[in-house]
Amino acid sequence: MKTKFLILALTFCISSIFAQVKLADKFFDNYGYIKASELYEQALNNGDDSKHVLTRLGDCYYNNSDSEKAVIWYKKAVNKYEDISAEHLFKYIQTLKSLGNYSEAEKWMVQFNNIHNQDGRSKKYNPDNLGAFSELISSNEKSVVNLYNLPINSNQSDFGTYIHDNQLYFASSRGDDVSKVYAWNKEPFLDLYQVFVEDNEGQLKFGTPNFITSTKINTDYHEASIAITNDGKTMYFTRDNVTKRNKLDYDKKGTSHLKIYKASLVGSSWENIKELPFNDEIYSTGHPALSPDNKKLYFVSDRPGGLGQTDIYEVDILENNKFSLPKNLGSKINTAGREMFPFVSKDSTFYFSSDGHLNLGLLDIFKSNIIKEENAEPENLGAPYNSGYDDFAYYIDSDDINKRGYLSSNRPGGQGNDDIYSFSSYECVQDITGIARDAYTNKILSNTEVQLINETGKVINKAFTDDKGVYKFAADCNKKYIVLGTKPDYKEDKKEILLDNKNKGITTTDLFLHPLIKNNQIVINPIFFDFDKWNIRTDAEYELEKVIDVMRTHPNMVIKIESHTDSRGSDKYNMKLSDRRAKSSKDYIISRGIESNRIESAIGYGENQLLNNCSNGVKCSEQAHQLNRRTQFIIIKMN
Repeated sequence: MKTKFLILALTFCISSIFAQVKLADKFFDNYGYIKASELYEQALNNGDDSKHVLTRLGDCYYNNSDSEKAVIWYKKAVNKYEDISAEHLFKYIQTLKSLGNYSEAEKWMVQFNNIHNQDGRSKKYNPDNLGAFSELISSNEKSVVNLYNLPINSNQSDFGTYIHDNQLYFASSRGDDVSKVYAWNKEPFLDLYQVFVEDNEGQLKFGTPNFITSTKINTDYHEASIAITNDGKTMYFTRDNVTKRNKLDYDKKGTSHLKIYKASLVGSSWENIKELPFNDEIYSTGHPALSPDNKKLYFVSDRPGGLGQTDIYEVDILENNKFSLPKNLGSKINTAGREMFPFVSKDSTFYFSSDGHLNLGLLDIFKSNIIKEENAEPENLGAPYNSGYDDFAYYIDSDDINKRGYLSSNRPGGQGNDDIYSFSSYECVQDITGIARDAYTNKILSNTEVQLINETGKVINKAFTDDKGVYKFAADCNKKYIVLGTKPDYKEDKKEILLDNKNKGITTTDLFLHPLIKNNQIVINPIFFDFDKWNIRTDAEYELEKVIDVMRTHPNMVIKIESHTDSRGSDKYNMKLSDRRAKSSKDYIISRGIESNRIESAIGYGENQLLNNCSNGVKCSEQAHQLNRRTQFIIIKMN
């Protein structure tokens, strides 16, 4: 007999914990993270240290940006369970990073990489770069970036942009001379072209592309990648190594390399072609770029002594066609892979393409502050500048907040092999504002806490309404948010908001909080019971928590509980059933820490106080009967 009672007690305990977790889940799903964490911790104290409870506790604090507490629960989960989801393991890594614990974060990232090697974040991981933890796909989520395929593109390769005096210079293999076909890709060799471009209030207009204005720059072989000095009198460009007779020149292994040349503007034509002195016959030198003051020249080379396949170098431009010795830009820029297409903007930001740094695939565009800071780390520009294909030859003519520039890419959707794209970007921010009101009286509610929650459920901002009931948040465009308003003695109100791409737009969303105290009652949604049952359902617990919150807010409050049934069953039985339901409600409230003497009575009234005509013998729907199965909380004392 004793064993039987122990089994029954254990079964009841397990059932109770399960109900508690279920209730916590309900609060969690409704963004009630504080209440949910309280209930999860209570379940934990009662013996439930399941993976679900531990990770949900971590999520509660993670979503409220409390990394110190989140890391505690995620740590318990990852140490206890080997099959933690990729999402929770990654959140643990993120919280470690936010607390500055990079070594531990890296250790777990290695494990993440081993276990979840098909996860996109694993593929982006580079153990030599702690920046690998960033989400490159969403790195421009605060900006609106518009990318346009230029109408000047052909069905061959077009890439590499430089603008001077409204002339856009680029390289293209659009030539139709069948005698000029490059064996490697069966396309014509590259030539340099120029086209008139005009920016008319953000709308680009192009003329017709033509050969660059020179009879000496384009040859029967490759020319590409130019840079022009600020005064417009000198051009640097890349060309295949050719002889004086305009024939390809080869090294001993039969390879023709690239060289950098410079040309001078004579009238309207580029003349006086000269080879730069740091070229060589046995390795390539190309992709010239100038510093904003035109005192340095940056270029790409596969010369001996580099760090990878191709590296970026710099030289000082001296007088009389002289240059300093080439200097490798070092390991902050160069890797074991390919670094190519350098460009320096007017604010001395250094841009380049690489497949050796953390990227989205193949060549990606990066920026770096290395010109100003020797140890500056490069930053991947992220999508949509970068894709899973080759993205390169970044050019920007202004450094305003509203950026406009060009890049080249062989991503799908273009007109040929490589295409030139223009881009414009701006940080898009909108205001979310509104007024909190009493839903019953329409009275303005000051000092109401309002939370801004993103679509992953994370609380990203909090505010309190002012004396006029107004709240206000700045939020990123094109995102979905939840606005949640809470105030003691009120039911919360939440609204879902979807912002568009209109910069500086204003979205107005008022909140209407229903009072929990009305006249002499704590008014909550009806506490429903299943037919012929008196146990507290999860939806009933959810509502009873509101009663508990009110009583915690008013520590001197005393209430009485009245419970009612529908008319089905005998009057005597219903009286007993309603009394059990009243006492079940009382027991639950006391179990949550409310003193028993604050509940004066818990009495059932059976079917004596029906709210409709569904009395004995009257046929009614289940919904109509359920209306009569209710519990009321009447305030008899409150300071």
